[in-house]
Amino acid sequence: MPIFAAEMREHKDKLLGLLRDRQEMSLRQQARLTMLLSMPAILAQLSSVMMQYIDAAMVGHLGANPSAAIGLVSSSTWIINGFAMACSSGFTVQIAHLCGAKDFAGARGVMRQGLLSLFLFTLCLTAFSIAVSCPLPHWLGGSTDICHDASRYFLICMAFLPISSVGWSSSIMLQASGNMKTPSIIFISMGALDVLLNYLFIYLLDMGVAGAALGTGLAELICSVWSVAYLFLRSKELNIRHERGSFLPRRATIHKAVGISAPMMLQNVVMRGAYVASTLIIAPLGAVSIAANTFAIIAESFCYMPGQGVSEAATTLIGQSLGAGRKDTARRFGWISIGIAAGMMSLLAVLMYAFSPGIMRLITSDPAVASLGARVLRLEAFAETMYACSIVGYGIFVGAGDTLAPSIINFFSMWAVRIGLSVLLTPKFGLMGYWIAMCVELNVRGLLFLLRLRSNRWLRRNLAKA
Repeated sequence: MPIFAAEMREHKDKLLGLLRDRQEMSLRQQARLTMLLSMPAILAQLSSVMMQYIDAAMVGHLGANPSAAIGLVSSSTWIINGFAMACSSGFTVQIAHLCGAKDFAGARGVMRQGLLSLFLFTLCLTAFSIAVSCPLPHWLGGSTDICHDASRYFLICMAFLPISSVGWSSSIMLQASGNMKTPSIIFISMGALDVLLNYLFIYLLDMGVAGAALGTGLAELICSVWSVAYLFLRSKELNIRHERGSFLPRRATIHKAVGISAPMMLQNVVMRGAYVASTLIIAPLGAVSIAANTFAIIAESFCYMPGQGVSEAATTLIGQSLGAGRKDTARRFGWISIGIAAGMMSLLAVLMYAFSPGIMRLITSDPAVASLGARVLRLEAFAETMYACSIVGYGIFVGAGDTLAPSIINFFSMWAVRIGLSVLLTPKFGLMGYWIAMCVELNVRGLLFLLRLRSNRWLRRNLAKA
């Protein structure tokens, strides 16, 4: 296995060298490079999904109310994390372009400025989150029997945000430089730590919902230290062992970062805000529907993990292609990535449809929650192919620095289609009505992203240039 891994790494580096040196690449070479970069990211996504499955199963076996407490604030947790991810992307996209242009000194400068900027930004997010943690579950329409647990879970998760965001960003910067293996190992290790620590805090120390948040937070903390240390000391392209440079942000770097991050933050408000709105729509349905919705979303992540992995690889490949001034190569990488992800997710959708009852029974011991969750999962299987197109399409456009148009697409898709249909269907059909709206919206969103990809308007920016 070590010999095989070394051969794969050597082959990947050779193909990346062809890309950065502006040499011609055949369609087969591009497809192979896409897969070589995607597979470690997919394995990392698999680890993340398994971590969510096990977390959900541990909490799910405590009953419907603890599960509903986490589900109530999950959309709010996502929206705060989304702001941190958007801030990070403003710098990681620049790093991908600079590595494609073989300007590794410039990439290291952006890395230093980006990590400090992200840390300061997330400190502000954490202060805000702690301030609203008590009233938030009540604002979201939670019943009194779940609000206390929901508040504690949200507060603990947000307390770890500055360190976990810097660690996550360090791993994404490694990916932007072309190193997909190390971040994958870190993410997989985080999943294993999360399981051990959650078992300790949820069951052995009997901390329940708070234990789930604390276990996950400590796993993120440990792996964040590992990720930053590797980035600074061992990364081939980005290590700063023998280099002195300022961490203070420069105007030009921040200007480029804001140009990328601002539309992504808008996108975060649009997407995560829609999830919060969805919570308000679902909350009146009761604890069983809230828990079934939460667990079904976690179960569905098994289906879209290949899309997320290919999307990460696509961001790197598109960024480095455009950094090297190769628009035709970037365009081909885009369509190759879409095709690979759509094929994988379509196959997994068939499996999800067939095995959804068993999947839900693994997560929760509540028969009503499991039955309802299985029904909505089977419905969602019909959206996964087009969902792949939107997931990978977004990664393609982020790699190109084209973040405004995708945000506009997502705004229309989420608010006009999903929320609009949800308001009409959920009161009549319950949770099934909400998931019908979601299925329709994901198909519409995928089609819109394909049309944007076909237009080639996303190929205009090159962030490696001053």
